[in-house]
This record gives sequence, C-alpha cells and structure tokens, in this order.
Amino acid sequence: MTVVSPKIDLREIEFRVLPMRTRFPFKYGIASLTALPHLVLKVETEIDGILTRGIASEGLPPKWFTKNPDTTFGEDLPAMLGVIGHAAELTLARPPATFFNLWRELHEEQASWATAEGHPSLLANLGVSLMERALLDALCRRLGSGLHTVLRGNHLGLRLGEMRPELSGAEPSAFLPERPLSSVRARHTIGLGDPLTPAEVNDDNRAADSLPLDLETCIRTYGLTHFKIKVCGNLDLDLPRLEALAELLGPGALFTLDGNEQYAGIGAFREHWEVWREKAKIRALLDSGLLLVEQPAHRDESFSPSVSMDLADWPDHPAFIIDEADAGIDDFPRALALGYDGVSHKNCKGIVKGLANAATIALEEEKRGRIVHLSGEDLANVGPFALFQDLAMMAALGIGHV
Repeated sequence: MTVVSPKIDLREIEFRVLPMRTRFPFKYGIASLTALPHLVLKVETEIDGILTRGIASEGLPPKWFTKNPDTTFGEDLPAMLGVIGHAAELTLARPPATFFNLWRELHEEQASWATAEGHPSLLANLGVSLMERALLDALCRRLGSGLHTVLRGNHLGLRLGEMRPELSGAEPSAFLPERPLSSVRARHTIGLGDPLTPAEVNDDNRAADSLPLDLETCIRTYGLTHFKIKVCGNLDLDLPRLEALAELLGPGALFTLDGNEQYAGIGAFREHWEVWREKAKIRALLDSGLLLVEQPAHRDESFSPSVSMDLADWPDHPAFIIDEADAGIDDFPRALALGYDGVSHKNCKGIVKGLANAATIALEEEKRGRIVHLSGEDLANVGPFALFQDLAMMAALGIGHV
C-alpha cells in the first residue's frame, strides 16, 4: 500500500488575538496567571491542487516558555510574538513540500535564527509548533481523515531517523496505538494558591460565577480521580498543604507532582521528599497514588552531570520526567541517558517532536523492560481550537489522562 504524503503550499496566514482572563489567579512556579492573550492562527493552503484552510491557537502565558524572574510579562510577550511571526515568514517562503519536509526546514532555520537572536529553544519551538498544528489541521481536512489516521498512516512523510539516528526505519504504525482512545480523563490541577475547601473561598479568590471553585467541591461535583499537585520548593508551605491534601484526596486518588523548576536539583528535591515522608499521612498518599514527578529542577540544571549521580544514589526514587527541559530534538534522549523516566507531551512543544519522543519511548521500553512515561501536561489549554487539538493528540498517542 502506497502512503499518500501530499505536498503543501502555504498561501496565506491570518493572526487574531483574543484577550482572556482566568476565573481566579492560577499560581505555578514563579508566576500567577490572571490574564493572557490567546493567539489564533488561520492558514490557507493548496494541497495537491485543492485550497484548504487550517487553524490552530495558543495561549501565551507568563513565565513558561522563558523563566527569567528579572523580566516582566510585558517584556517577554514581544519575544513570544516575534518567534511566532518569524516562523510564519519562514513557512510562507518555502516552496510546496510534504509536511515533514516543510517541518524539517522550518525547524532548522528557526533554530539557527533563534540561536543568533538569543532565544531559548523552548520559545523558538513555539513558533514552529503553531505552524505545524495549523498545517496539520489543513492536511487532515484535505484528506478527510482524523488525526490518528493521518499520523499512524504516516501521511506526514515522517523520516524519524533524520531526527534521531536510532529511530531509522521507525514507522508510526509501530509505536502509535492501533486505535485512538475514545476518552481522556481530566487530571485536575491543584495550583499553589487554589482553595482546598469551601472555607478557604473568600472575597479575594471568589470567582464571578456559580461553578465549583475549591478542590473539595470540584471532586464532589465532577467525580475527579486524577490530580496534578503543584509544589513550590518551600517546606513551610508544601508540608502542611500536602498533609491537607492527603486527608482530602484519600487513598484512591492518583496524582502527579509538578515541581515547576522550583528545586536546585534532584538532590534538593530528595531532601524535601524525605521530610515529606516523615509524615505518615503524606507517606501513605505518596505510596498509594503518586504516578510521577514532573520537572523538579530548573531547565538549566536538568542535564547537569549531578543528575545521573543523584538518581543512581537513590535506587527507590519516584519516576522523574522532564517537561520544560524538553526543548530541543536531542533533549529527551539526553534525559534518558541521565536516568530520567519519561517526558511530557504538549502540542506547544511540537507535534513532530512528540511523535519522535513516542518512538524513542517504545525503543527505550524494550531496553529497560519497564514503563517509560509519556504524560500529558497542558493544564491551561482552552477551546475551541487548542484544547481539542491537544486532546486529539493525547488520544492518538494513547495518553489516558491530562
């Protein structure tokens, strides 16, 4: 059977911006999110002679793509818009090509430009990821097929060996599930400032609607079973909060811990971990429900030589994955070599890179003989475009909760 990988000719790009506000402040890492611009990208393409439109969107939050405490969001936003605009210009200038060929040339040119301009890889890839999402949407429309069918049938024309030599010959049909998931479970984020009980809701954090706000009411209303718990790296704050959560969540809850780069390294996280485990309630919570720990160390320290030693000296450590540190094509393989146990997928980090990571995980699981984690982590996504494209990708990858 011959796989159809149509050539895509990008004709036109249109940007629109929708200002958004959160229901209540969302505290993560060094940021507190209350408002952000939501960028919508619409493209017009010609695919095998047929005009086809595609769409993608992305919220531009403070202090995620870059995490410099010395700059304001007003200073960071032009850089985010700049990398998106540059990626759009590069793609418009390319001659018609298959999806993968377009992506490869865009990724290489954007990376070279970003290095010269001093933009970090995670930020530079934001522009690439928006373009690939919009073009992929157009391709799915042109083929009249869902995302999973297009990906698994390799209608993108992927040649993963050109990204990572060890993936030479890897086909999506070998590492993607035979069928996409029919549902994806919500893993409810418990932000650093979120009220846990109705008693903690007050005039300062009350939302201007009648929807559930505190964690206890959300669990009761929505039947939540999976959670993402933010920790801040301050024992005086994390310890009592984890004790309160242990009582509230109970033994049946499944959860991840998100360090949001708040620890100096794996060793520093271990010090906190051991203090947490001195508390019987927290120890029981961790033993019964912890799935993995996401990005405890700052992205700049994630590949420090000390990581390998710290993990080797901690044989019963929890599963650690990288998130913000998964910026470049080679970063996840580097993380695996140091002893990390997985990586997150977010569409804002890239569709093609996410597929390469899935292929790498399949290969690594054969070597290790155990699970290597691919988690879904895009917790502030909104509809009508970005959220559903993200969920479709999670279902295609077989990620059961996000």
